[in-house]
Amino acid sequence: MPVPLRRTWVALILCCALLAGTAACGSDDKTSTKTPAAASPSPSTSAERQKFAKTRFVANAGLAAGATYQWIVKPWRAGTFKKGADGRKVALVKAGLAGAFAYNRLKAAQKNAQGDPVLSKALAPLTAGIESLKDLPAKLRNGDTGAMSSYDDIINQVKAAGASAGAPVKDQVPSTSDLSKG
Repeated sequence: MPVPLRRTWVALILCCALLAGTAACGSDDKTSTKTPAAASPSPSTSAERQKFAKTRFVANAGLAAGATYQWIVKPWRAGTFKKGADGRKVALVKAGLAGAFAYNRLKAAQKNAQGDPVLSKALAPLTAGIESLKDLPAKLRNGDTGAMSSYDDIINQVKAAGASAGAPVKDQVPSTSDLSKG
């Protein structure tokens, strides 16, 4: 059913009036007084900062552990990374994404641990191990099976360091879309 011409003109005029009204709302006056934005809230005591650091550490380390177990350790134990195995290419791509994701989360967990004195002391010896994980994708492509055990060992050491500092880490498996985001 055709819309009457009068309604169309009324709608067009109202739209133009609204657009003109919103365009006129801006101010070019440089001396206008504006209220400053409120400062972002931050913890006021060191005890609160430590509590938040432990919470963030547990979340980041749990995501790293979950990704490692789900997409690296399980396929490795099932033999999916061996040459000629069914689904090897897909498993290697997922393992590469999971490795990059886990490395990212471990670095974030390491940064969170610096906010807590007990966690920072417990995680300090693992710094070199976490840095060595950058070479995992190349080792996987070359078929180095020792890389898997070292990766699993480092994740277990991070979990043990968290538990010794009073921040037990549980595996949290991220979604595949989280892996691709990094």
